[in-house]
Formats: sequence, structure tokens, C-alpha cells
Amino acid sequence: QVQLVESGGGLVQPGGSLRLSCAASGILFSSYRMGWYRQAPGKQRELVATITNSGTSNYADSVKGRFTISKENAKNTVYLQMNSVKPDDTGVYYCNALLIPTNTRNYWGQGTQVTVSA
Repeated sequence: QVQLVESGGGLVQPGGSLRLSCAASGILFSSYRMGWYRQAPGKQRELVATITNSGTSNYADSVKGRFTISKENAKNTVYLQMNSVKPDDTGVYYCNALLIPTNTRNYWGQGTQVTVSA
């Protein structure tokens, strides 16, 4: 059974920092591209950042220079370090695992709420 369990969300003030974690089980972690997506109220889910099995990362323009995605293969865990957060960063953040290169398996976590507010 595949599980992606996010943690680390919460309320943070503008300009503050937060680190999200996603622990994966039931998959061969090294075969998956891991990613973070977010969904704000009334908006579609959007990509935040991804990291391949070789460690290549990709970011949405809106978070470049502020967010950092990383992973720890020994713990089957991917992280999202969020710095200099803005109110527009508010939303539910979802962990994603995509089997590459076939893209035939795609898994989601249950999401963790991030609220940026004074």
C-alpha cells in the first residue's frame, strides 16, 4: 500500500519560514520523481517544485529563490523549505510521487495546510 504522509504545515507570518516533510512508503523511492503542489481556495492545483531521482530540481517561477526542495533517500522523505513566505503562498500543499520515465504510477498525499498571515 502506497502512502505519502505530509507534515509541517501551519500558520506562519509573512517573511517567515516553514519546512514541509513528506514520508513515502510502499514505493521504490529512487524510481520516482517527487514533488510538491499546492492549491489555494478557488484555484487549481499548481506545481511548486519537483526533484528527480538524480537530484535535479525544478521550481515554479513564483517560488524560485525562496523555496528549496530536497530529499533524503535513506528515509524515503522529501522536504520543502519555504523561506520569505508571502500571503500568496497560502494553500494546501500536496506531496506527489510520479514513476519515471513511464509516468504510469502517480500518487498523492492527503495534503497539509499552510497559512501565511499576520
